[in-house]
Amino acid sequence: MSLKGKTAVITGSNSGIGLGVAHELARAGADVVINSFTDRDEDHALAAKIAKKHGVTVRYIQADMAKPDQCRGLIEQAGACDILVNNAGIQHVAPIDEFPIEKWDAIIAINMSSVFHTTAAALPLMRKAGWGRIVNIASGHGLRASPYKAAYVTAKHGVLGMTKTVGLETAKEPITCNAVCPGYVLTPLVEAQIPDTAKQYDISEDEAIEKVILAKQPSKEFVTVEQLAGTVLFLCSPAADQITGTSLAVDGGWTAA
Repeated sequence: MSLKGKTAVITGSNSGIGLGVAHELARAGADVVINSFTDRDEDHALAAKIAKKHGVTVRYIQADMAKPDQCRGLIEQAGACDILVNNAGIQHVAPIDEFPIEKWDAIIAINMSSVFHTTAAALPLMRKAGWGRIVNIASGHGLRASPYKAAYVTAKHGVLGMTKTVGLETAKEPITCNAVCPGYVLTPLVEAQIPDTAKQYDISEDEAIEKVILAKQPSKEFVTVEQLAGTVLFLCSPAADQITGTSLAVDGGWTAA
């Protein structure tokens, strides 16, 4: 399929899942806006690299997804937003009675409230263009809970609720809103945790992957960034025109149990 003539804005996209989605949508012909809270030369160089590889326009726009005005400002600066992928997120693990208030506030702001602000700013642009796709990168933790992740689980559940609401509000328009719920994904951040996990449990790295990191994932295989990017592209395709207000789990069977 071709996304030529469409502009995709992807939050939290200078690495990991967001970067993979940026490459996939650019490969399909979309012009892309990538984003993070930093404003480094390498951020802008990354945009240029994606543009050169896929032959599309790619811009890097700095915006802190913890700040409502910057969330909305990102969409305003983009100037067009046919496809919005809300991917920005952070994590902190602690028992709820010890959970730092500032971490709670930051996770709720970045993982959930930013989705509200970017969506609210993007919808008028989509309506003006007569077409739109909103894809929220949620998590298997939007469908299941785990201990010590109170803020993350709460935020991801909230994103799924918002996805349903926006899907209903736009149901009679050529605009869809869906969520993708990844299981455990092999990102550079996770890869870096494997040796430490093996050392902590005094087991091999293969055992650390299967018995600790992927303990909840029945397939015992990581979800790949490429698989998630392909799922996002599918949700932007004509085949997904009647898929809205729902979530797709890409989790190796984790939430089937």
